[in-house]
Formats: sequence, C-alpha cells, structure tokens
Amino acid sequence: MKLTPLAPHTPEAVRAALAARGWDTQPAWFAATGMQALVVLLEEITEAEREALVRWGAKGGADVLTGEGWALVGAPASRLAPLARSDRLPPGLERLAPELGRFLASYVDPPRRWALGGGSALDLDHPVLIGIVNVTPDSFSDGGHFATVDRAVAQAERLVADGCELLDVGGESTRPGSAPVPVDEEIGRVAPVIEQLVRRGLGPVSVDTRKAAVARAALGAGAAVVNDVSGLAFDAALAGVVGAAGAGMIVMHMRGTPDTMDSLAVYRHVAADVAAELGAAAARAEAGGVARELIVVDPGFGFAKTPEQNFRLLDELATVVGLGYPVAVGPSRKRFLGAATGRPVEDRDRATAVACALAWERGARLFRVHDAALAREALRVAGATTSPN
Repeated sequence: MKLTPLAPHTPEAVRAALAARGWDTQPAWFAATGMQALVVLLEEITEAEREALVRWGAKGGADVLTGEGWALVGAPASRLAPLARSDRLPPGLERLAPELGRFLASYVDPPRRWALGGGSALDLDHPVLIGIVNVTPDSFSDGGHFATVDRAVAQAERLVADGCELLDVGGESTRPGSAPVPVDEEIGRVAPVIEQLVRRGLGPVSVDTRKAAVARAALGAGAAVVNDVSGLAFDAALAGVVGAAGAGMIVMHMRGTPDTMDSLAVYRHVAADVAAELGAAAARAEAGGVARELIVVDPGFGFAKTPEQNFRLLDELATVVGLGYPVAVGPSRKRFLGAATGRPVEDRDRATAVACALAWERGARLFRVHDAALAREALRVAGATTSPN
C-alpha cells in the first residue's frame, strides 16, 4: 500500500487526484469541494437545538463543540449538506436549513460575475484590479498629486495600462482624523474627472463617496458604481440613489467616522464580527433597492481595526467570503502594512501586492490599489496556483 498526503488547504488537490484517475472536470470539482473540511459557528441556538446537534455529530462523525447558545460544527461539506435539506434534517434543527443552504450554495458555486450599471459586468474568474484615483489635497498616500482633471486623467490612463478594469474616483479623504468635505466641493472634485474618464473610454468608473448627493451627481456624470466606505451608515438615502440608478455598489465595513474609528476597534472575534456587520450593511443596500448581483462587500482594512486585527481579518477572510457576495479588498499602502514592514507609506506597494495575493487565496476577487503593476504581477502568480491545469 502506498500513502500520499494531499494538500488539505485547497480542493484543487483532490480535484487533481480525481482528474488524474479519469474523472470528468465537473464531477471531480463537486467531489473535491464536498470533501473539503468546513467549520461553521452557530449562535443564538436553543438548548434543544444544541442537544440535537450533539446527537447528529455523534452519529455522523462530525466534530461539535457547544456552549450556552452556540455551537461550532466541523465536518466535510458533503457531511454538512444534509442539514441544509428540510427533508433530511434531524428533528429539532429546522431553523438551520435555510442559512446553511445559502452558505453551501455560495461555497460550491461562488459569484462569477459582478453586474455594474448600464448593463455591463466584470468577470470574476481572475483578479480584478480597481485603480485608485484620488482627487483630494489630503489623502494619506497621494493627496494633492492628482487634484486637477488633467493629472487625474493621466493617472487613470497609467492605471488602465497596468491592468485596472475599474477606476475608483474619490474626492474626500477618509484617512484617520480627516474632516468631512462639503457636498458641493466634493461634487466639484469628482464629477468633472468622471465625465472625462467616461468620455475617453477609460471606464467603467466608480465614485468613492458616503453621500447620496455626490453619488447622484457622479452617476449623472457617467459612473457605474458607488463605493461607500461607511457601509450605508453615513447617509441613509444613498442606497435609494444607487438602487434607482441600477448601479453597482461596494459596501465597506467601517465603524464610526474617520475622526472616531480608531477608538472603535474593539471586537470579540474580528472576522466574525466584521462579517456580521457587513452582512447587515449589504441587507440595507438590498432593502434600499440595490439588487444582490450588483453588490460587492469590502472588509475595510485599516478602518476601525488595529494592525493585529487587520492581519487576523486577512487570514480569516473566508468568513467574509462566506456571506456569498463578491469580496473586494483595499489594503493598499495601509498603516498595518507599515507596522509589519517598517516601510513608510510611499514604499508599501510591494507589501500591498503580497497582501492582495494572500487575499486572492482566501477568496477575494477585486483589489483596490494605487500601484497596479506590482499587484497585477503578484496576483498572476497567486492565480496560477489556483487555476486547474
């Protein structure tokens, strides 16, 4: 007998082993994902549900750890699947099926496209770069560098040449401690730039704003996406504006405002807490009229998180991916990368590229960056390890 350990962190190892033994692509992939070990945290469960889970785990060979009101369940996806079917559920676990079914469906078949405004879409079968175009005088990394229309357009052209498929134009700095920008001033910064980018065919274009009035003006200038760093917590009217326009939306996790967020970086379990708060923000977007297929979520690296929390969130990014929406990340030049490398803000593009590659491996598909060339190279290497031969 010959024994060969297979890599446990990816279903690709099982898929490749099955393909080498004559299995067709689709059955091999489904079998591989079914064998992949998963751990789910169940909260707000009753005592009867907890006891039912323990009995099911003992009978089915799953690992179940429980406490008052919660349970951790670890098992291959194929072992968990019957719990998502109402006709195969053990008695007492009826509330589990809908939520587990939604998670397993997105796990086996994650989003493959992100619909944008105007009928366009971005394919997510490869890393999608989002180029940052800050037209602010005070952004933490490049404030004042691209504050005129001509300079902003020139930067956008460089980003597109380096592989960006979406350009994100921002007119208000959200660095820690920054002050809000009046609506008219923010519109005056972003609208002319967006109009020129769209006119020159450099789109699609996103506007980075928390404000409904700014979003409305940007969409009128040709933007196809609204990127809200506040997760719809700043302006309740923003979701309705995006929904009425049929535009795409990026909903980011943040607590408080740029002036207060550092004091709010207190979590019981950062990945689980961020995922829960992001899920609530995405639900607000849908309630405001934004279709689910138009929504991307962003865990908000650097916003209301310590360096240690940012790295823990990066490592556990699969928890956010489990929400079932495409995931964007924006680690570019953030303070937590400086904390790890000792590099100043202008010398963090290599660290950014590494963070993007790690995020791709954990399920992120869109990457918001200042330097697209380095990120593209790192992501091509990361993508090559997860692409079936």
